Amino acid sequence: MYKILGSDQKEYGPVTPDQLRQWIIERRLHAQSLVRLDGSANWLPLAQFPEFSATLAGAGPVAPGVAPLTTRTNPMAITGLVMGILALPGFFCCYGFPFNILGIVFSFIALGQIKKNPATEQGKGLAIAGMILSFLSLAMALIAVLFLGFALGLGSIMQGFNK
Repeated sequence: MYKILGSDQKEYGPVTPDQLRQWIIERRLHAQSLVRLDGSANWLPLAQFPEFSATLAGAGPVAPGVAPLTTRTNPMAITGLVMGILALPGFFCCYGFPFNILGIVFSFIALGQIKKNPATEQGKGLAIAGMILSFLSLAMALIAVLFLGFALGLGSIMQGFNK
């Protein structure tokens, strides 16, 4: 297993040799990318690891400015947050449906994807915020439905006494 020092000076990994080879092919890593064997203290250029020399030779030259690892904000996390935000004002119209349900679903999917691939996926906070807003909207809808049901039930009981 290996660890990679990204251009953002963050450590990524541990990753398998096959994953490193894939990243070399995708040009996310190059001969000068700093890599460390798990358990070792020294960061070395990838070119100094003989097990990757054939893959490096086949990858060709790297374009200047290519980052070894790119991270992105998970689109599902963004969508979950947007759905959670839309669920709150939507509460007054139709109890936040379907935005609150969609916010919960998208946020759960995002958290799973981020947990599976933490080196390249970001946005855990966005997904959690979307989930909280969605659950809050759902709770508000449940309270409103219970309150409305109680008020209507009490009204019909009162009409029964007036007869």
